[in-house]
Amino acid sequence: MTERQNRKAHPVRPARKTGVAAKRPTSDRAVTDGAAGNGAETRRGDGLVGAGRVGGTGRTGTDKAEARPEDVRLSRADQTAAGLGRMAKEPVGRLGAGAGAGARAGARSNAGTKTVTIAIADLRARFRAAMGQKRGWMRHWQECYEFALPQRNGASEQPGASGGVSGGEKKFDRVFDATAPDAVEQLAASLMAEITPPSGGWFAFEPGGNVADADREILTARLARAASILQGHFDRSNFAVEMHQAFLDLVTAGTACLRLEADDFLSPSAFRFTAVPLRDVAFEERHDGKMDAVFRKFSLTRDEIARQWPDAKLPRDDRDAGDSPKRYAVVEAVLPDPGISAGYQLCVFFDDGGEISGGLAGEDGVIHRDRFEVSPYIAFRWMKAPGEVYGRSPVMKALPDIKTANKVVELVLKNASIAVTGIWQADDDGVLNPAAIRLVPGSIIPKAVGSAGLTPLDAPGRFDVSDLVLSDLRDRIRRCLLADRLGQSDQPGMTATEVLERASENARLLGATYGRLQAELLYPLIRRAIHILVRRGELPDMPLDGDVVQLRHSAPLAQLPKRVQAGQAMDWLSRIATLGPDALGEVDMPQMVRWLADQFGVPDHLLRPVLPVEAMVETGVMEDAL
Repeated sequence: MTERQNRKAHPVRPARKTGVAAKRPTSDRAVTDGAAGNGAETRRGDGLVGAGRVGGTGRTGTDKAEARPEDVRLSRADQTAAGLGRMAKEPVGRLGAGAGAGARAGARSNAGTKTVTIAIADLRARFRAAMGQKRGWMRHWQECYEFALPQRNGASEQPGASGGVSGGEKKFDRVFDATAPDAVEQLAASLMAEITPPSGGWFAFEPGGNVADADREILTARLARAASILQGHFDRSNFAVEMHQAFLDLVTAGTACLRLEADDFLSPSAFRFTAVPLRDVAFEERHDGKMDAVFRKFSLTRDEIARQWPDAKLPRDDRDAGDSPKRYAVVEAVLPDPGISAGYQLCVFFDDGGEISGGLAGEDGVIHRDRFEVSPYIAFRWMKAPGEVYGRSPVMKALPDIKTANKVVELVLKNASIAVTGIWQADDDGVLNPAAIRLVPGSIIPKAVGSAGLTPLDAPGRFDVSDLVLSDLRDRIRRCLLADRLGQSDQPGMTATEVLERASENARLLGATYGRLQAELLYPLIRRAIHILVRRGELPDMPLDGDVVQLRHSAPLAQLPKRVQAGQAMDWLSRIATLGPDALGEVDMPQMVRWLADQFGVPDHLLRPVLPVEAMVETGVMEDAL
């Protein structure tokens, strides 16, 4: 459901916002021209600093887009870059006056650009190609989920996925060794705590490099307030629950998908997250490596289609041969706009080409068309092999050991059952009847005179050898899944140096993966979240371009390099202290303290304020006089 449909389904409650912000629609497309999605788009927002305040009252300009011939001289990107450059160089007091003009210029720029509608035949061909490319991964994903995460099998069709039947079946029937499932859950929880901790504080906004020094102090305070508003919406949403599910998919299959939608105004948060299983989506990768072309397949009834897209042309048939509602295969395609304007096109269509739907679904089975300014789908990968679209996971690397350990435990259990119950042999002497023997305490078994009776048969298996093999396999599984590195340490008495060494090793192990997650998860996630709050009027338009505003990731994993540098500096300072007071006097202690506070993330209000240069000179003169 897009923001515009959500707006229609859930009317806005004015008590949450006042003024123009409370009446602003949340659709990504303000003005449309026809069902194909062509037309002008109205840009709303008060720039970086509006009316001398950032994120204060949420007041924005609502100038309507007007197409003029002289406004199409520059592209949208060029006009945006020019406007942001002027904003960064102007004093803070003048930025409020330029916000309305920037919004009007953006609206006129959007009105001048054109959107090229993707034909439904091309969409179907691209969907079939994406599904064909994904089909080669399904069996591999199935094995990974079956042995490492059976309770969340995101690669196979499950009873609750399409048929509407509640699940509850057993998931661990073929799993005999729980080392891999336990390590997968530990790694997912560690990623959650190290990259996007539920406690918050894993991102911050800072002035970019193109902001004047005189404006940095004011802009820093306003950006801190904007980050606090954004973090509050994350805390009140279901972000922690769905993000953990996405990390489980990432560790198991190497690829995960998160959908961020705008919730209604009656909800405590503006965000609604969904961890999309891999069985429901297929991706395309662009030439620049972005995996933002998404096809998602649904199985919906006629009533569900009507609730999801009220303007859809519904099929005639509503029931199957029985009494159950008929279900239709529906595909939602969110693809980058191939036209001049940025953004993404949304097209919902029947997978059967309109044949089963009776031809009533519009042009060749099309149900609905719309557009997004920022894609609601966020797809990210653990690592990627050249030439492949989908990612590869640590479970894939450890899968041979996982399957071998699972088989070894199965054989050990069979051998253990033989050792407990035993295998017996007896002479056929005409007296002993094996079918009537019950091996219970106190039982009397008759036998012929001179016969051996029941004699036990020794089991050929050796538990000590299987234990050695199994121990080695479990160690390799934990090492591949980083359970012995990122998990809780079993040495509570570690020194500060040992803690820093362990943190440095974690940063080295997750360096490449963390860099990919920054590019594919964190930046698109924050960009989409800011876009939703800008549409609601709770945040100003904040361009995360590095010139005006830059995003700084401040999660524990991002702080590890700083803490390692701080540990090295402390070690150097301790060595300097052994050289005597003269050597220690060469160190600027106030600057050293402030640098260490910044490396360890200590708040500024815990330090004494820095005196101006004039006050420092005056204090020095008075001390000399005394």
